[in-house]
Amino acid sequence: MSEFKQLAELEEKIGYKFKNREYLHHAMTHSSYSGGKNYECNERLEFLGDAVLQLAVSRYLFTNMQKTVPEGGLTKLRASIVCENALYTFSKRIDLGKYILLGKGEEQSGGRDRKSILSDAFEAMIAAVYLDGGFDEAQKMILRFVPSIEAIKSGKVRLGDYKTVLQEIIQQNPEEHISYEVEEFDEAHNRKTFKAAVLLNGQVIGRGQGGSKKESEQAAAKEAVKLMGYETD
Repeated sequence: MSEFKQLAELEEKIGYKFKNREYLHHAMTHSSYSGGKNYECNERLEFLGDAVLQLAVSRYLFTNMQKTVPEGGLTKLRASIVCENALYTFSKRIDLGKYILLGKGEEQSGGRDRKSILSDAFEAMIAAVYLDGGFDEAQKMILRFVPSIEAIKSGKVRLGDYKTVLQEIIQQNPEEHISYEVEEFDEAHNRKTFKAAVLLNGQVIGRGQGGSKKESEQAAAKEAVKLMGYETD
């Protein structure tokens, strides 16, 4: 499929047609493809997209959640929606990896399914819509992926943010303390693997691994939550 057709297909999936499709092309260009030239890859767009995402979700929650929900509660809800795991979930819904331009090495090492690459590209795509159509259009696109207020209120939406879930469980006992340690770091076949442990009062209660420090910590937290008898996705 030609690049033109690929971008048109992606436009259909996100429900927005670009006036200047170059924004979308830029958003889908990974640094490995641009030869490390920051001005040609999507890293600056990712920076802007993160800010637009935070504002859009903040306004959504502020407008729709009950006035009785305190600032701390809104902050936790927003964190669960804009975290890397949530963005990865959104990206997989539209098979975003299919449209990202990657260098040969990144392609061969599984970059199209790497959580950090997909979540960054999703944020860059948000910025592209914002620059092309303004904040309202960017928010419309974002809200196509964000769970409904009813689902959020039900408490069923966690979107893989197990660190927040674990923290909420442990906070029921103020004397308890959680910490994370990265135990190992391996780099083989051009792919990094982190191994982390989550500790409760200095004792390991979960271990996990992933392609980034954050991903490995989330995996460790998920194991701890499961071992405590709570359901996980």
